[in-house]
Amino acid sequence: MKFKIDHDYHIHSQLSSCSRDPEQTPARILQYAKENGLSRICLTDHYWDSAVYGASQWYRPQDFDHIAKARPLPQDEEVEFLFGCETDMDKLMTVGIPAARFDEFDFIIIPTTHLHMTGFTISNEDAESNERRAQLWIERLDALLHKSLPFDKIGLAHLVCATIKHESREDYLNILSLIPDAEMERLFTMAAELGCGIELNQSDMSFGDDEADVVLRPFRIAKSCGCKFYLGSDAHRPTEFKKDKGVFERAVTLLDLKESDKFHIKAV
Repeated sequence: MKFKIDHDYHIHSQLSSCSRDPEQTPARILQYAKENGLSRICLTDHYWDSAVYGASQWYRPQDFDHIAKARPLPQDEEVEFLFGCETDMDKLMTVGIPAARFDEFDFIIIPTTHLHMTGFTISNEDAESNERRAQLWIERLDALLHKSLPFDKIGLAHLVCATIKHESREDYLNILSLIPDAEMERLFTMAAELGCGIELNQSDMSFGDDEADVVLRPFRIAKSCGCKFYLGSDAHRPTEFKKDKGVFERAVTLLDLKESDKFHIKAV
């Protein structure tokens, strides 16, 4: 059976500093789910815990007390609404969530590709060359997969995000092409064994037809290694919900994903 588009596990509310859209409320997010036939969604506002040293100035206000203002989340007979977060990993490979908070969340997504945050996730020296950024893609994912995390409820967010090199689409594609198949196979084999989810992010999947082979190569390798996939709109405002379904259907078709390839958050 073809992979069914029945969930969205990466959604921001007005509490995320990159949103602050007063219309992006939990109630509006639930409405989006019902209008699009989704049976499970997850709120994943940006978060860095106050107990973890190293928060950037941008992340510091987005602590647990802040993002917990969204609770209790509205529920519906047709839609299960989960409470999650999107934390980050700094240039020292520190993740912004302490073990004491793991049980507070139904799902935790962690990107390793936020390489636009110079000084926080990447040093000035590491920002210079495409070759170094390709190596950082490997090093950061490797470091994350070696953390002591509850991987059955961890999602690897937007692994081919344009923030790898947002200044130039040509450089971004070049960086992805510089990552060896063998390294991807090693990392995705580890991810499959750990049981974490691989995100198909709406923005990442909005690529040109001529870019498909480069952008989809990591996901094809991940699939061959036995990884499981989930969908994330990464929506920050209601207007961004409109194009999700078509983008996801295209990605699922190009990757030939089946229901057996789907990542399931453990029962909560």
